[in-house]
Amino acid sequence: MNKVATLVPNNNFQYAATVSSGPYTSAAESAAFLSAGEKFRRDRMEAADMISTDEAASLLGVSLVRVNAWVESQRCIGISIPDGGYRLPRWQFEHQMWPMLQLVASALGAADGWQVLAFLEAPALGLDGQTPRSAIEQGVPAERILAIAAAESH
Repeated sequence: MNKVATLVPNNNFQYAATVSSGPYTSAAESAAFLSAGEKFRRDRMEAADMISTDEAASLLGVSLVRVNAWVESQRCIGISIPDGGYRLPRWQFEHQMWPMLQLVASALGAADGWQVLAFLEAPALGLDGQTPRSAIEQGVPAERILAIAAAESH
């Protein structure tokens, strides 16, 4: 019988695999996955490294309008919050990361900030289990990161 592996986010903003005994996940497994995903997203938006657009504008010495424009154009990672506005990972404004963001978003064909954030924070086989974020911070060549992002998009 076929088994189905499902990635479920855990409390450390990483993913753990669970395996179903049938060819499809059960309704209970699907509900648990969706619930875990909602909690994961909520917890990630409230994490200590996330800042508001106002805080980002102040940090960078630019207007709030400019930060919002960057989010809209995927120049930076912005996660929509339910009551309007965005939360942004502060680390994206570090000098190693900033020039890579738009390139990574483009290579991924990303539709939103979650996709870019998930890519950067998930361990990558092509980086021996290291996250693309830590690889960028440690100076791994941009070409390698972008190749992995492009492969991920297919």
